[in-house]
Amino acid sequence: MSVRGVAKRRPRSCSTRRWAPRPSCSVGETYEFLAARWPSRSGELADRLNDMPKYVVSSTLKDPDWNNSTVLAGDVMQEVSKLKQELDGEIVVAGSIRLVRTLMDHDLVDELRLMIYPVVLGAGERLFGETSDQMPVRLLETRTVDDLAYLTYEVVRQAA
Repeated sequence: MSVRGVAKRRPRSCSTRRWAPRPSCSVGETYEFLAARWPSRSGELADRLNDMPKYVVSSTLKDPDWNNSTVLAGDVMQEVSKLKQELDGEIVVAGSIRLVRTLMDHDLVDELRLMIYPVVLGAGERLFGETSDQMPVRLLETRTVDDLAYLTYEVVRQAA
């Protein structure tokens, strides 16, 4: 899921730049999982993840120790709205269905990037949850890598 700011669309390619854009936004437990693993790694992807700005949504984490990490305090939706205006580029949510749903509910999502894995589960949490609201989207891109499907959708907003 991408919360794009004012940046124009850039050409897409399959590289670590594509999958580790700047900056990133995550929720406490996802941040803690990533922060415990990536600082000690090296290589192109590790270097990008370790150097990029990271914004963490958490009510318990106060002083993150992973490089370039900032905890969003107070009204998270207001903070994300402010980030969208201030940052040049994309804000990508890593691993938090709850944050994605909340951002969608507050009309802060511009693009959905879905990776579809070839596994069928008999149960699990739905991406969009139960809602009577509709969010029109337009398919922008499809790609496959091995058995994975990458789908990119743009949120279609009604003219004001």
